[in-house]
Amino acid sequence: MGHFYFIRHGESEWNVADKICGATDVPLTEKGHEQAVMTGKKFVEEGFTADEILCSPLMRAADTARHISGITGIPVRVEPRLVEQNFGVWEGTSPRNSREFLEAKQCFLNSFGTGESMMRAAQRIYNFLDELKKDEKTYVLVSHNGIVRYVESWFHDMTNKEFAAFKIENCEIRRYDFN
Repeated sequence: MGHFYFIRHGESEWNVADKICGATDVPLTEKGHEQAVMTGKKFVEEGFTADEILCSPLMRAADTARHISGITGIPVRVEPRLVEQNFGVWEGTSPRNSREFLEAKQCFLNSFGTGESMMRAAQRIYNFLDELKKDEKTYVLVSHNGIVRYVESWFHDMTNKEFAAFKIENCEIRRYDFN
């Protein structure tokens, strides 16, 4: 069976401000651009290979993907299903890891007022991963911290609390193997 690499976008302006980004289109910081370049270099140095980079349409992920593509030569394509979950009324609020927001993320049927429920986001990502599993290609997915929660839960059982708290760092590379 195949595998893919998941990379969270570089540091964004709202990461620095400790605000919940969600589907709000927030740019990378200068450090975020540098992280993306370093991630591309690390990808090459580690000898990783892939057929294509698929990225979220949000600029923080798309810019990260373009930097990685520029260094690795791997073509990049926007994949709308990799967009970050819309956290509705929580977007733009701070702090990102408040007790209230962590509790809200454990209510899987709640759409956060104007956003996307955990169940709908899971359906979107699970269906996407089911398609990837059937594909013969190796991909790099450049997306968001919220999306990697669904990816992780597709591969591993998690409690609601573990799911809500799961995260990876900006530009962290994580490999997932289909078994």
